[in-house]
Amino acid sequence: MQMMTRNVLLNMELEEDDDEDGDIVLENFDQTIVCSTFGSLESQEDFRTPEFEEFNGKPDSLFFTDGQRRIDFVLVYEDESKKENNKKGTNEKQKRKRQAYESNLISHGLQLEATRSVSDDKLVFVKVHAPWEVLCTYAEIMHIKLPLKPNDLKTRSTFDTFNWFTKVLRVNESVIKPEQEFFTAPFEKSRMNDFYILDRDSFFNPATRSRIVYFILSRVKYQVMNNVNKFGINRLVSSGIYKAAFPLHDCKFNYKSEDPNCPSERYLLYREWAHPRSIYKKQPLDLIRKYYGEKIGIYFAWLGYYTQMLLLAAVVGVACFLYGYLNQDNCTWSKEVCDPDIGGQILMCPQCDRLCPFWRLNITCESSKKLCIFDSFGTLIFAVFMGVWVTLFLEFWKRRQAELEYEWDTVELQQEEQPRPEYEAQCNHVVINEITQEEERIPFTTCGKCIRITLCASAVFFWILLIIASVIGIIVYRLSVFIVFSTTLPKNPNGTDPIQKYLTPQMATSITASIISFIIIMILNTIYEKVAIMITNFELPRTQTDYENSLTMKMFLFQFVNYYSSCFYIAFFKGKFVGYPGDPVYWLGKYRNEECDPGGCLLELTTQLTIIMGGKAIWNNIQEVLLPWVMNLIGRYKRVSGSEKITPRWEQDYHLQPMGRLGLFYEYLEMIIQFGFVTLFVASFPLAPLLALVNNILEIRVDAWKLTTQFRRMVPEKAQDIGAWQPIMQGIAILAVVTNAMIIAFTSDMIPRLVYYWSFSIPPYGDHTYYTMDGYINNTLSVFNITDFKNTDKENPYIGLGNYTLCRYRDFRNPPGHPQEYKHNIYYWHVIAAKLAFIIVMEHVIYSVKFFISYAIPDVSKITKSKIKREKYLTQKLLHESHLKDLTKNMGLIAERIGGVADSSVRPKLE
Repeated sequence: MQMMTRNVLLNMELEEDDDEDGDIVLENFDQTIVCSTFGSLESQEDFRTPEFEEFNGKPDSLFFTDGQRRIDFVLVYEDESKKENNKKGTNEKQKRKRQAYESNLISHGLQLEATRSVSDDKLVFVKVHAPWEVLCTYAEIMHIKLPLKPNDLKTRSTFDTFNWFTKVLRVNESVIKPEQEFFTAPFEKSRMNDFYILDRDSFFNPATRSRIVYFILSRVKYQVMNNVNKFGINRLVSSGIYKAAFPLHDCKFNYKSEDPNCPSERYLLYREWAHPRSIYKKQPLDLIRKYYGEKIGIYFAWLGYYTQMLLLAAVVGVACFLYGYLNQDNCTWSKEVCDPDIGGQILMCPQCDRLCPFWRLNITCESSKKLCIFDSFGTLIFAVFMGVWVTLFLEFWKRRQAELEYEWDTVELQQEEQPRPEYEAQCNHVVINEITQEEERIPFTTCGKCIRITLCASAVFFWILLIIASVIGIIVYRLSVFIVFSTTLPKNPNGTDPIQKYLTPQMATSITASIISFIIIMILNTIYEKVAIMITNFELPRTQTDYENSLTMKMFLFQFVNYYSSCFYIAFFKGKFVGYPGDPVYWLGKYRNEECDPGGCLLELTTQLTIIMGGKAIWNNIQEVLLPWVMNLIGRYKRVSGSEKITPRWEQDYHLQPMGRLGLFYEYLEMIIQFGFVTLFVASFPLAPLLALVNNILEIRVDAWKLTTQFRRMVPEKAQDIGAWQPIMQGIAILAVVTNAMIIAFTSDMIPRLVYYWSFSIPPYGDHTYYTMDGYINNTLSVFNITDFKNTDKENPYIGLGNYTLCRYRDFRNPPGHPQEYKHNIYYWHVIAAKLAFIIVMEHVIYSVKFFISYAIPDVSKITKSKIKREKYLTQKLLHESHLKDLTKNMGLIAERIGGVADSSVRPKLE
């Protein structure tokens, strides 16, 4: 390839160009030391030389054309002269900004090389290389920890007892070799001789090199507008000046690199991590961390640990489910519902004012059998267990996280996070810093900040109200469609119709409403993501961490209300405020409030959770697999020339999908929402941990497949922990104790059954001489006189009535003719007292156990603390001994010189 040297002086005339967008900025630099090599872009023929053809035969090359300088980053732009819609003024401005930016990159010591695309001559790829001096300088600025000497401490524990079993699950160490451990310290150029530098080319690994280069790219200026600096590659990409900016994958995902010196880590990750045949193996976390950085590594470490802990919860949940399933035939109250002489003789009151008929209790026979599976004593045991499990998970995760901090060298992570370019661009107000007493620029005054916070809070509140409005719409649908199902499904009051045997009006309403609710949730979910980002952008957080934390809280609040509101309605509101047949309570003054089945709303809550949780998992996995695959497939067909075999590495990566800076955020959000389903409502659905376990096993491999095959390589980032998601999980864990206690108390029928068994089945309230559940259904359904209906002038509701004058309804009220007819009876107050007592006892017991566990399990294990202290001591000793030797040597030389001078001055006097 014909090469030419170009430096920043070629663009010095840009300093005089001042357009309406602001001044183009060029920074001075020593042109004799730093230069950049560019391929001539004047004609496509410049890229068709034999040297280029030979280079193009090595599609996985990660070096400049000279084969010596490594490509640390790639910038992609579209040549303005070859654009189809060539707007001369706009294109010239973009070209000048890009040229100024590239020139300023050179002034910071980076080296650039440009080449055109093989398949599209409009695309230009600018390859970026950071020389040794630049890497050393910025490694010191960024406080990057680098090796001092090999670590001879034992850092990873091994379990020899089950070695024969765990060997099958572990990654093959002959394929992915364990990383060598080092003592590390923040890099300092003045102490370069103390660091373990065997080879300059390998001292900074590719991930560290990319991180340093991205640090520079994100802070180099290209324009000044109204005395405000505009800088950063993110802003240039978002404005269309560059089409993409990314580090390179080291090879194809399905083939090793042809370069024998390339470790082919992408191929190893695909083979041992993302491939379906590795689904049962542990994750190669160290290689994930090395290739993608600690931020990606800590996510997969957390997801893997969460999945492991779900295994225990799933086993207990399945055991509780099987307990209910095997004992459903012994469920006395379900037998009474299904008994033709009991449930078949109980006439239930209509559940709406018009059209709804009377109905026999035994048409709910099948649903009562299903309810026995979930509303059993095992439910109580499982709810208590999950309250303890979630605490164990969080506490043990903190310990595991501390181990990873030590192993990945992020214990004392020092990062001076710079303001976001979007924040800096708005800094128009000058104030005096209270600490430094110097002038600094801020984007808005205190009053302006308060106004922004108020507007953002109002917008968040408005969208939450919109979510609640959608829930109200679902409730109105339930109330309306229930009438339709009531008039079309239950034709035979004896309950012999096979359709109504399995599909009651309540069940049909529940299933259809749950499906519609799921569809609305997914639609609103897409809208709220964009709204939350807009609100956070308007809020203008200072740093990227502040931005992500602010967006995290907003998105989680949106998603919490969006996903859980319908479940909260069914669990704690439906059927609780319905009145009684003669005096029902109306919703919005028009719709009569929904009633639960005679067995309660627990089965409906289970149905809602199954549809939403299962549907969400299926939809997310399909979306995560199909969407990037289809987009890449479309992009592959758009290439009109060349083939993948002769396409350079940077062009292959360009045609992959961008992950986006918030890509990992959405992965966390998906799992935290699932964590809420597993913990908040698990008392109604003990199979939730099993569904989550299966989903997570697939999720890990799907995410791994996406990262290794469908997405460009992300910029490696450091991270100590999972950030704001940890306190969110702790908040969910605390709330879960309350919700599960209230589900058992108010949604299930467990407390009323226990009260009946221990108090109302025997005298003075019962007729039995021993404790029993016989007669529970008859004694817990209240009686209503049909002549007390207030709507007798409306359409005839007495379909299939026969000679009956009384009907029954779900409540604990006095019968007609009682001095306090239709008022709550003594059974009701016993049940309320028992429910409140149960909630208080259960909460206090679980919270006490949680507090004890949190206190008993330290966040950092004693072994990890000892290792951290030992490594810190040895590192300091190593550095101090090295400097002490240098100091002693220098002092000796100084003493010799002083002694020599003294001898020479004394000798003449003696003579």
